[in-house]
Amino acid sequence: MNSTIKVVIVDDHPLIIEGLQILFSNSEIITITDSYSSASEFFARDSFDAIDLVLLDVFLPDMNGIDVCIEIKKAQPHIKVLAMSSQAERSIILQMIRNGASGYLLKSAGLAEFKYCIENALNGKIVFSDEVSNLVNQITSNDLQNIPRLTKREKEITILMKQGKSTQQIADILFLSYLTVQTHRRNLLNKFKVKNGVELINYAINNGLI
Repeated sequence: MNSTIKVVIVDDHPLIIEGLQILFSNSEIITITDSYSSASEFFARDSFDAIDLVLLDVFLPDMNGIDVCIEIKKAQPHIKVLAMSSQAERSIILQMIRNGASGYLLKSAGLAEFKYCIENALNGKIVFSDEVSNLVNQITSNDLQNIPRLTKREKEITILMKQGKSTQQIADILFLSYLTVQTHRRNLLNKFKVKNGVELINYAINNGLI
């Protein structure tokens, strides 16, 4: 590890960015090198080599944090990602960890918690802020196993199913044939090993897929 930990913030709330910058302003170990208010701004930067860790807002205006984390780890596997949110939702925590995040912190965490989590994440550990820990203690190793992800089309169809749309209505809305939607539905049941649409929707909701 370098003597100074270089951290980038990706969060669309200026007060959060300002607060974190103030929080680390006197730190000799952790330096906030850049901040971005959207995923597109972050991915448009020229180089990612000088980043040790990204503090990533789970809810961004142009892309959800899960997908941002996937893209970061795919393109720059050396970068550690810590998810941040104002609330602890079990399904989102699971999805973030499954997809490469090194931890999950509440934005209300103090300097000591952030410092502890950042340093331990860079040492290869999975970390959580104090208020998230009780919820995380209920997560089993089976919960952290990778689960299939929805493609864009599958997600559209599953959301419409959740809204109570019939196969024909979904076909009309998405400009697809009835047979195509029917095939997607059948493939989704097989993909997630569920028996019917109700089980599929519940599974998708409980695992933060929709």
